[in-house]
Amino acid sequence: MMMEKEKSFKHYKGPAGGWGALAAGGKMILKEKAIKETTQALLRVNQPKGFDCPGCAWPDPQNSSIVEFCENGVKAVAAETTSKRADHLFFAKNAVSFLRRQSAFWLEDQGRLTEPMSYNPGNDRYEPISWHDAFQKIGTTLKGLDDPNQAIFYTSGRTSNEAAFLYQLFGRQFGTNNFPDCSNMCHESSGVALKETIGVGKGTVSLEDFQQADTILIFGQNPGTNHPRMLSTLQACQERGATIITFNPLIEKGLQRFLHPQQILPMIQQKSTPISSLYFQPLIGGDLAVLTGVIKELLEAESQDPGQVLDHDFIRDHTIGLEELQQDIQNTSWDLIVAESGLNREQIHQVAEIYRNAKAVIACWAMGVTQHKYAVPTIQYISNLLLLRGNVGKPGAGVCPVRGHSNVQGDRTVGITEKPTESFLQSLEKVFEFKAPHQPGYNTVQAIQAMAEGKAKVFIGMGGNFASATPDTDYTEKALASCELTVHISTKLNRSHLVHGKAALILPCLGRTETDIQQKRPQGVTVEDSMSVVHLSYGNKKPASSHLLSEPAIVAGIAQATLNSSTDWEWLIGDYGRIREKIEAVLPDFVHYNERIQNPRGFVLRNPARYREWHTSSKKAQLTSFPLSSIALPEGQLRLMTIRSHDQYNTTIYGLDDRYRGIYGTRKVILMNAEDMVAYQVTQGDQVNLTSHSDDGKLRTVHTFYVVTYQIPKGCAAAYFPETNGLVSIESIADKSSTPVSKFIPITIQKCS
Repeated sequence: MMMEKEKSFKHYKGPAGGWGALAAGGKMILKEKAIKETTQALLRVNQPKGFDCPGCAWPDPQNSSIVEFCENGVKAVAAETTSKRADHLFFAKNAVSFLRRQSAFWLEDQGRLTEPMSYNPGNDRYEPISWHDAFQKIGTTLKGLDDPNQAIFYTSGRTSNEAAFLYQLFGRQFGTNNFPDCSNMCHESSGVALKETIGVGKGTVSLEDFQQADTILIFGQNPGTNHPRMLSTLQACQERGATIITFNPLIEKGLQRFLHPQQILPMIQQKSTPISSLYFQPLIGGDLAVLTGVIKELLEAESQDPGQVLDHDFIRDHTIGLEELQQDIQNTSWDLIVAESGLNREQIHQVAEIYRNAKAVIACWAMGVTQHKYAVPTIQYISNLLLLRGNVGKPGAGVCPVRGHSNVQGDRTVGITEKPTESFLQSLEKVFEFKAPHQPGYNTVQAIQAMAEGKAKVFIGMGGNFASATPDTDYTEKALASCELTVHISTKLNRSHLVHGKAALILPCLGRTETDIQQKRPQGVTVEDSMSVVHLSYGNKKPASSHLLSEPAIVAGIAQATLNSSTDWEWLIGDYGRIREKIEAVLPDFVHYNERIQNPRGFVLRNPARYREWHTSSKKAQLTSFPLSSIALPEGQLRLMTIRSHDQYNTTIYGLDDRYRGIYGTRKVILMNAEDMVAYQVTQGDQVNLTSHSDDGKLRTVHTFYVVTYQIPKGCAAAYFPETNGLVSIESIADKSSTPVSKFIPITIQKCS
């Protein structure tokens, strides 16, 4: 067992990056006991003919340096190239009931999975199983279902285009559109909002646009932890004189100052760059009110100075809905805007004036915006703000939803969705000569409910950690345990493997860093970054075990054991170029796919909105209206938002520290405003229980969290996920997108006796 680390809470004085990042990366490499392997792998990460970082989806610059990774990239690569192994001897020693009691950090630290394992209920252990028998077990169970819709096929964002395309093809040939994915829990709100407003659910900007923007707005995002390479982009913007305005309830180091670890002289001088020109702390959930206020300021300025504030030519030629928006904004009082935003009138006016005078504006956001009940209208008001001054479809301007996993956007592009378009299905049917299901499948929340209600009986997870990533932890774990079969395609052990169905399989796959050999030839896979650039990824490291298979090979093995189709699965995986040819045949945007990815930096998928082509029902960009209302909580309740620590990536826990926030040795903390601590009669270091108050009337409680004083607005609090996912009701979802509301959880706290 791992020794418990001493807990401490102290202010971190350094900037983001800098010597602290180098030290943390080195510490991680040493911890994983694979110095040579990790170092060699890092020299190929995000490089031409190298592999795409298994971390975030921030794009690579066209002229990259020999070192093109961040602290989190080091951690991700070190975790994958680790010398530690969770092999059959490990599982023989440790019962599942024991493993279930261990922390996510402990499970991650056991190392790479090495061979297929099958759960034996007789001795409560996972035991080795051959690949053939594993595939047959899955195939037999799937074929025995009463209805294909009793199967759920989940996808994590790190899955390659090739694996994701085969996965959705298999599922649809089997007869279901049940393809929930991690997008359902993060940027689904972005996709839904942008499709309605600009006709495409992706961002419109390129990395080059950041070089031309004079103003950048950042909403609900913490790039220092979640997309650290973005900081070098923001640093360059700041140094050339761009204005960066941040809206975040929490004060985050990465949005204050950054010291680039690769810049030798600044490192020696310890000279960091300020990132945010202005930093505002709205209330949790207050972004919609902030945007409403900024737009109201613009419209009032336009009425006083007609023709000088809004871009009337753009509005006339490219948008509809202005009159409705003007009426809605006019009917919204300043008192309501100020109360709901947490900012004062002067601050909102300041933002509006900067925006009014800017020539090219980019708006960025992440899960601090997307995981709210009103996430979709909030993102549409970001779009409104940009459209009013023509800041979409011109150099240096546009929308920029900053996505997480390195291929979460690519998975969607190649068909991972529970709501496929008719054109996609018709093309898939034509190319593969079968009849696909056309009724929508389950999204993530619906999939959990279907398992809990006995409507779904098989769960197959392509990567990820479903049990820990999802809301309402007790409910979700019971739902998974009720399945006839759960299957997880993974590289390392996690919680989802331990809250298994009646039968359960763990299928270990190759990681992004490892060589993938098919028919004696190395294979490359492709991924799409957050700005629609598709490029090749070639692993170079010897696989952690000779028993590992690639994700495409695993999908093909399951398909062959399940289906009686005309698709030659073995032929497809013999050369991944064949898979790409099929993707090209189904999706016209991938024309000349295999040729274009030979470009060292890949190619860009065309985004119509970038060229002011609006694929909406009206063929114009839609200015939307949404009446602002009060979301104030009852007296004594706090607004809790879930966050990541600096020692984690999504549900992967690398350590127990959060350096930038000054938290060491524990993850069970709640960050609180000093005045709220006085009201609750607690001091820093006290332990409290957190109880959520949901519309379903059920009280959910998580226990023994340390109180930490933090710069956060009064009435607001923050804590890490997945530890607080259990506070989120399965029924607490965003309007239209069904994204779990993890950033606005009404809670009360009680001091532990």
